[in-house]
Amino acid sequence: MPDTDLETGSLSFSHVPVMADECLQSLGIRPAGTYVDCTFGGGGHSERILSSLSEEGRLIGIDRDEDAIRSAQAKFAGYGDRLTLVHDDFRNVASILEERGIGSVDGALIDLGVSSHQLDTPSRGFSYRFDAPLDMRMDRDQALSAYDVVNGYPEEELRRILWTYGEERYAPRIASAVVRRRAESPIRTTGELSDLIRSVIPAKDREDGHPAKRSFQAIRIEVNGELAAIEPALNALIDVLKPGGRLCVLTFHSLEDRIVKQTFQTAVRGCTCPPDFPVCVCGKKPKIRLVNRKPLTATEEERKNNNRSHSAKLRVCEKLDT
Repeated sequence: MPDTDLETGSLSFSHVPVMADECLQSLGIRPAGTYVDCTFGGGGHSERILSSLSEEGRLIGIDRDEDAIRSAQAKFAGYGDRLTLVHDDFRNVASILEERGIGSVDGALIDLGVSSHQLDTPSRGFSYRFDAPLDMRMDRDQALSAYDVVNGYPEEELRRILWTYGEERYAPRIASAVVRRRAESPIRTTGELSDLIRSVIPAKDREDGHPAKRSFQAIRIEVNGELAAIEPALNALIDVLKPGGRLCVLTFHSLEDRIVKQTFQTAVRGCTCPPDFPVCVCGKKPKIRLVNRKPLTATEEERKNNNRSHSAKLRVCEKLDT
């Protein structure tokens, strides 16, 4: 079962970031340094970073949701040239930095939680709490939407997505029901999809949260290509970190955390030669060290006051001087 509920594993457009103190401490802010917030959202983490920077410091804030960028332009106007806002996908972080003449950075943060603004805005079609058009696009300029996935993907592909991204045990039953229903008429709204999922899950298994939560998570991940973006973005950020610079990544479910953990382990190891080789022939050296062997989690107090922090895990690495 996924480690987070789609409805709670999220960062709000308000200034209430998850594990804010731990992120700031882990970054070890250099006042005149250059930093990247790859998932700006409501700017909660960024505000902490900006308040620690001197006039010479700089922060690049990236978000694929134009609503977040538009909101931030007004809220953070007082920071002037210290803050650069970019409407883009963080998987493109290498080109984003290159286009702005930034060859290296002192630190970076990625918060993989879903924005509460997106979940709480019915028209965005992310949530099963509202009856709204099936959408789920973080970037509304992209073509693929939840409607396309639900009404266009073959049954086998739907089943794979529900199982792989949602770890939904009833994936075959749900995929089959979706295909039968859409043959009569398209499934147009979140309410229609939620009711359909509820109808095919046994009553005894409807007690563990909302019966549609895993399916909605899976479809959202597919629509936005969320997992595919993580590894290339991490590797790009590791490459542009200055020696001693740190990369902090907040995850909210096991699928994300596994990718971050494995990517970090590869960069720690360096050598990619088969283990039975007597000597290294690839020449690859370790790029980073792990700041904490195990991920940090929210304090008991934060978990009590902020449900979104329950499943949060913070992994931190530091660039080696190679």
